[in-house]
Amino acid sequence: MVTATRIAPSEVEASVGSIPDPEVPVVTIADLGILRSVAADETTGVVDVVITPTYSGCPAMEAITAHVSFVCRAAGWEPRVTTRLSPAWTTDWMSDDGKEKLRRFGIAPPTHTPLGGPVPVALGRRTVACPRCGSDDTVELARFGSTACKALRRCEACRETFDEFKTL
Repeated sequence: MVTATRIAPSEVEASVGSIPDPEVPVVTIADLGILRSVAADETTGVVDVVITPTYSGCPAMEAITAHVSFVCRAAGWEPRVTTRLSPAWTTDWMSDDGKEKLRRFGIAPPTHTPLGGPVPVALGRRTVACPRCGSDDTVELARFGSTACKALRRCEACRETFDEFKTL
């Protein structure tokens, strides 16, 4: 149910942007770059929200859609949430602040990839710095970690395991 009092469009936009990711709650959906747009129409009382999943089968999208709808309704707006698959999400859409939040939480953030360009392919070991001690001496233990968008790694210097948010 939509509340009788409607908050300002800028406030509902900020509220939607501050929704935490259900799988990695230290970052918001805005930090991750999956929040594509928020547009509130004061005439109709509808707020249009466009989200793009990190990958097409992301199980968190249902929870994110429900949370967006809840926040909009609690703010006095009728939500209209659209999932857009094209263009496909890329880790380049993540904010620098979001990547730093991941690192501080103990998840190696993704590295930069050129938007629209070819994905570099190299023969050799990919270097991922340990988010705990900073060592580049890390190894991949499993291509898929706690979620499909993360890999499980171990630091050979401090011997700690950690998730790596995969670069896409």
